[in-house]
Amino acid sequence: MLNKIEQNKIYEMDCFEFLNHIKNDSINLAVIDPPYNMRKTDWDTFKSEKDFFDFTFAWIDALIPKLKKNGSLYIFNTPYNSAFILQYLVKKGLNFQNWITWDKRDGMGGAHRRFSNGQETIVFFTKGAKHTFNYNDVRVPYKSPGRIEHAKKKGILKNGKHWFPNPKGRLCSEVWHITSERHKNKVNGRVQKMKHITPKPLELVERIITASSNENDVILDCFVGIGTTAIVAKKLKRNFLCCDAEKAYVKIAGERLREIK
Repeated sequence: MLNKIEQNKIYEMDCFEFLNHIKNDSINLAVIDPPYNMRKTDWDTFKSEKDFFDFTFAWIDALIPKLKKNGSLYIFNTPYNSAFILQYLVKKGLNFQNWITWDKRDGMGGAHRRFSNGQETIVFFTKGAKHTFNYNDVRVPYKSPGRIEHAKKKGILKNGKHWFPNPKGRLCSEVWHITSERHKNKVNGRVQKMKHITPKPLELVERIITASSNENDVILDCFVGIGTTAIVAKKLKRNFLCCDAEKAYVKIAGERLREIK
């Protein structure tokens, strides 16, 4: 058994064993893309909904003590699962910040008795009230470029004052329009088999890490898959502590990470 988990390495390890090696109060930000119980592969298949939530709440219990007193936590999942996760995190005393809707721009599902799916949920919680949030660094383009160009010169009158647009763009909302990796990597309009069934876009994780951490902070991901969180952390000059239980994913993650200069 390992005595110490080193920063900036990706471990092939069960999430509970991994978290057991992490010091309490040492993590600035946790970015977690765990199983969804969608039953598309072995690691994402549980015998029952109860088993799935027992597992989910157990790793949450193991993770919370690792966060610093003002640390932040983002968890990806389906909207349905996220409703239960949100309630559990509130019960554990964490502070709710946002219910983020990721509009995947991935084509629509084939539902005929309800509205078609085209999104995933990210719940954003913090352990304390003085958490890092670099809102100016995650601004997005304004929606009406013509109107904004005009406003740059003369401003827009609001409540008796002239408002001028921020050069970095508008504040980022809770709805994120970011195309999925599956959709971005189509060939001749056809979806291709990917190295991971649910890879998250680099720009999606980059927004989270940019907003909720600073250089040299420590980022944790105990379901790192093919390494997206680690790659973004390295690019943004953060430290990372990452693991995944799947040997093949850890190998791919290590190869991708070595490509980052």
